[in-house]
Amino acid sequence: MQYQISGKQIDIGEALQTHVRTEIDAMIAKYPGRPTDALVVFSKDGHEFICESVVHLSTGLTVQARGRGTEIYGSFDSAAEKMDKQLRRYKRRLKDHHKDRSQPVELSGASSYILAASDSEEMDEPDSLAPMIIAEMETKIPRLSVGEAVMQMELAGAPVLVFRNEKQSAEVNIVYRREDGNIGWIDPKTV
Repeated sequence: MQYQISGKQIDIGEALQTHVRTEIDAMIAKYPGRPTDALVVFSKDGHEFICESVVHLSTGLTVQARGRGTEIYGSFDSAAEKMDKQLRRYKRRLKDHHKDRSQPVELSGASSYILAASDSEEMDEPDSLAPMIIAEMETKIPRLSVGEAVMQMELAGAPVLVFRNEKQSAEVNIVYRREDGNIGWIDPKTV
């Protein structure tokens, strides 16, 4: 597994890096799904340390958490506890859905853009309907079943997830959380 452990404007010692690797390895060993990489970033906000952790599993799931603490080790332990809770919550589902998956989830590259918000106070017609792009990033679109996509969306706490449906010739599908609490699924069919 690849680890990327860093700090934003703070030095991260070897002892903390070893602690992070050991704790993540112990946490992930209890659950199905091989981890492929982990990203842990420490920062400081006033008197508190903040730890943002993301672990990608070969099943296509991404477990992420954010922890705060007055000590840097405490901030990581808080984040690790949240990730452990997420994995424990979905342990049965992970076993049921992914026990037969022999290969890691296939990921396709895509571009992701952040568009500037329009001013709602401005009543005039815009000069152009083309939005202003503020940032451009690379993102990955996983190839999952619908059940795996819903689980991934819930694990990430995201309102929407775009994925390639592995059951239907890898067409792009979308699952999203509806206002009534249910899950919506958009499956474009070519007729």
